[in-house]
Parts: sequence; structure tokens; C-alpha cells
Amino acid sequence: MQKLRFLVSLTTNDNDYQIEQAQSAEAAARKLGVELQVIYADNDAITQSTQLLKAIQAEEKHRPDAIVFEPVGGTALPQVARAAAAAGIGWAVLNRDANYVVELRKSSKAPVFVVTSDHLEIGRIQGRQIASLLPQGGAILCVQGPAENSAAKDRTTGMLETKPANVHTTLLRAQWTEESSQKAVRSWLKLTTSRKAAIDLIAAQDDSMAVGARRAFEELPDDTEKERWLSLPFLGCDGLPKTGQAWVTSGLLTATVFVPPNTGQAMEMFVDALQRGKQPLERALTVPVSVPPLGDLRRR
Repeated sequence: MQKLRFLVSLTTNDNDYQIEQAQSAEAAARKLGVELQVIYADNDAITQSTQLLKAIQAEEKHRPDAIVFEPVGGTALPQVARAAAAAGIGWAVLNRDANYVVELRKSSKAPVFVVTSDHLEIGRIQGRQIASLLPQGGAILCVQGPAENSAAKDRTTGMLETKPANVHTTLLRAQWTEESSQKAVRSWLKLTTSRKAAIDLIAAQDDSMAVGARRAFEELPDDTEKERWLSLPFLGCDGLPKTGQAWVTSGLLTATVFVPPNTGQAMEMFVDALQRGKQPLERALTVPVSVPPLGDLRRR
């Protein structure tokens, strides 16, 4: 019997969570005995769309049996999804809700579903971390993901829900990478009002962006000013063992939110669905947790 072929499309290869997503897929491929190809879109939605259409339109013997992808842009590529379904290729969207999934599941013989992190809850956990660290209120600098990205929007909404009303926010945008966050904070620091801002905490929606913010503060020429910024609590998200959790242990970050990778989960759902000949659950969620636990932050 021919092995199942899976194509995993990720946003970039210079983000710690995306690297972990690739490793999760590789581990699942070994466990499930399937062929795997991982591709990266360099944070470009057009590149991602082109790559996926090329795979879908390939000769049948070279087509994947299923595609697992984490969208780059604001949409989850509905036209590409329909092309995959028409070709009988399974389609799983990661970390993004897609309105077209309900429609495709009615017409597609192949499995179609979403596996997503609970981004609202990730934001809520970060808001609770802020409440634990700033019980008297204060001001935070928040480095968000891209404006069109639903995960970034949900994480912001969740954080605003649970942070104390007397904690005021300044919001910056970045692209889920250390470099983009460093540039965003560096540009913000050039504003005449920023250096005198009474910021009490830095919260980023991604661990690498939290580190990027630190790098920008490390560039400051005034040692006293640099020390003031670097002494603040830095919060991230994703909390992977080799990066976010390690950075909390070393003191580079004060806290993070562990978000389990989900490419492997999506591949397991595909194999189960294909073996049973049935659609899997329409939407599956991973469960985030605070690192360290909120009680430990309160005691700190």
C-alpha cells in the first residue's frame, strides 16, 4: 500500500514556534509512517498561495493526500482551499478560523477541518500575568502581531479582557519575528515622547518578539536608560521548551504562555479520518498554560 503524502505549509523558518511546528510534523510523520514535505512562505501570502496551487495542480501521482497549513495573510486562502477540495486533497487550517470550512465539509469527500490554538485564552492568560505583576496598575508596551492576523487580534482582545483597568497600553506592530520587533521598538524609541514614557512592563505576543524588544533596548547609548528598560518584566507567548521556557528559566523573560504545536495533531486527525472514511471534528483546540504558573508570579 502506497504511503500517504502530507504537505505542511508554514509561514517562515525564522520563528521559534514555526520551527517547532515543523519538528512536530516530522515527529508525527515518523510515528504515522507517512511521507512529509515541509515548505515555508517567507511571510508572504502570495508566495504561500502559489506554492500550494503548484502542489494541488501537479500530476496526480505527485499530489499530496492532505495539506496542513498555517496562513500568512488575513485570509485562509479560500480559493486555494476549494481547489484542494475539488482535487480530493484533504485541507487543514492551523491557528486560524476559516468561514469556508463549514461549506467545504458539505461538498468535499476529503477531510476538511481547523486545528487552532485558543488565541483568546492565550491573551487572557497574558492579561492575568500582567495583573499579577502590576497589582497597583501602571503602563505596558505591547508588541502585537500583524494587523490583519486573526491570532494577533484575538490575543489582544483576550489580554484587554483580563488586564486591570488601571493598566494602560501602548501598542506596536511586528511580524512574529525577533528582527521585526527589534525594528518596531527601535522606531518607537526615536519618538521624542517614548524615552520618557513611564512604562512598567513589556508584553509581546510571541517570545521571539519579546527578545527582539530587549535587543532594541540593549542598543540604547545611555547606560542608565538602558538599564531602566532592561530591568522591566518582559512577557512573551508560545513558551516552547528550547526558547520561551528556557528564556524564563534564564531570566531573559519573566513569563510566557505555552502554546502546544499542532501540526502533528492535524496529521493524526487526517490519518484517522482517512482510515475511517469520515470527516473529523470541524474544529479542535489546543490548551495554553502560563509559564511560570500565575501563583508563582503573584508571589514574585
